[in-house]
Amino acid sequence: MTLTPPQALDLDSDALRIVQRIAELGSITAAARSLGYSQPAVSQQLKRLEARIGMPVVSRAGRGVRLTEAGRILSRHAVTVANALDAAAGELGELAGLRSGRVRLASFPSASSTIVPTLLRDLSNRHPGLQLSYREAEPPEAVRSVRDQAADIAVTFSYPGDPGDLHRSSATGLAVVPLWRDEMLVVLPAAHPLATGEVVDLAGLAGESWIAGCPRCRAHLLALAEARGYLPRIAHETDNFVAVFGMVAAGLGVALVPTLAVAASALPRGAVARPTSGGDFRTIHLVAEAGSDLIPAVAATIRAITELDETVWSLSGLEHNR
Repeated sequence: MTLTPPQALDLDSDALRIVQRIAELGSITAAARSLGYSQPAVSQQLKRLEARIGMPVVSRAGRGVRLTEAGRILSRHAVTVANALDAAAGELGELAGLRSGRVRLASFPSASSTIVPTLLRDLSNRHPGLQLSYREAEPPEAVRSVRDQAADIAVTFSYPGDPGDLHRSSATGLAVVPLWRDEMLVVLPAAHPLATGEVVDLAGLAGESWIAGCPRCRAHLLALAEARGYLPRIAHETDNFVAVFGMVAAGLGVALVPTLAVAASALPRGAVARPTSGGDFRTIHLVAEAGSDLIPAVAATIRAITELDETVWSLSGLEHNR
């Protein structure tokens, strides 16, 4: 093959998207499936692309393929090109009254049955032409999905003082917007001596058995207990808040949960929830790729999120975070 002069190169967007998807998925078949093309059609696109640039784009690697140096260069620039094209298409959609567009949302489990249904309903009512999709993911995976362009927007959370907070240095290049304050609650058996108070001092629960949740939630519990001079004895672990509440009601231990968890799953008889005396909380964030708010469908979704009435789920506005 001979290299075509740079000024004569003809790089179409479909070919660039194919190269980008091969880089992500490692095979032509998987790339074709994800883009809704046939495998032969993708192979033909690659052949035409290679003929245009005068260099191979992929090479065989076992049962799959890998990108050549030329392919890696194209893949790196494909992200920028795809964003620019999405922005252009989005602006045209704005002119058409947002009758088209796609938004992919990711968020954590307790938001799945509270924030997300309300948001998707509001967006569907306002912009029925938008294609909306949702996937549940804990914050690290949700942020990664935005960075990898598998999601357009993530609603996540973080705890104060978390040394591994992914909304700081690891979120470089992403836009992170704090949304609401989500108070932490101690869930106790109704017969527990501290259940009659308006708030609960975590120091008074040093001798209790604890029911812990996700790794980051468990780490937050350990940090709060350590600050009060003890290491909590974790007897049971589950990410399922319904199970947590059932275990507490059965007298198997106590738990520390966010208010949103109680909004998502009502407490059973035999369990009560009280705020901590230290006013402990987590912050709920919106995460998106920097500049993605230029895409009207994404901008409309961001507006819909910020316009939600957080008090429906007993969350607090930003002014309470200061």
